[in-house]
Amino acid sequence: MLDLSSLQYSSEYPGVTAIIFTVLCSVLLGIMIAFTYEKTSRDVDRPDNFLQALILVTVVAATVIQAIGDSLARGLGMIGALSIIRFRTTIRDPRNIVFMFGSIAAGIACGVMGFTIAIFGTVGFCLTAFLLRFSSFSEKEKLFGNLKIKFYKVDGNRKALETVLAKHCTKFAVSKKEYGTGSGKKSNLINYEYRIKLKDSYAAQELVDELDDLYGIVVGSLTIENKNVDSI
Repeated sequence: MLDLSSLQYSSEYPGVTAIIFTVLCSVLLGIMIAFTYEKTSRDVDRPDNFLQALILVTVVAATVIQAIGDSLARGLGMIGALSIIRFRTTIRDPRNIVFMFGSIAAGIACGVMGFTIAIFGTVGFCLTAFLLRFSSFSEKEKLFGNLKIKFYKVDGNRKALETVLAKHCTKFAVSKKEYGTGSGKKSNLINYEYRIKLKDSYAAQELVDELDDLYGIVVGSLTIENKNVDSI
């Protein structure tokens, strides 16, 4: 039977058994983190490259930490070597950054033979991710959008417009306003652009339908998270 306590307090130069166990543990923890990310992410496209990176970076972190050991000189040398590499990939989602750090942390814990910390820390991290996935902190849908409206300067038009917006949106605000110039009807034309947050996914079409029924108001377009929902 494998004695974990003997592995956790190995010398600066771990044996083959300790190295193999470290790699296997880091791989399994990386797979657990990647699985958690896939099941808790709301992204439609499956990010295969990112999932593989979550697993591989765990092994890399464990290997680097094992190579450094307790040597200050090797640690400084490793910092210098890694500083040569420039990572130009931009991770825009903070949640993805947290998962990447989670994989690195699990790898570091395995690299210093802290298997108990690595296992319980990863399990706690994954359970928290699943809890947040089904909590009120998780947005089920991206309901932010832009609404372009044009109407003539008639008393009550904007009030009627914002009454409908209040019915279907939790928040809305004017982001852009343009007044018509020249003579004739164009001089009385006003173009409004609203930044909105819909109450639910069904509110988009209902909002457009009700706005179309309002006299003197024409919907230019309703765009939600760069996906055109309806345009006229």
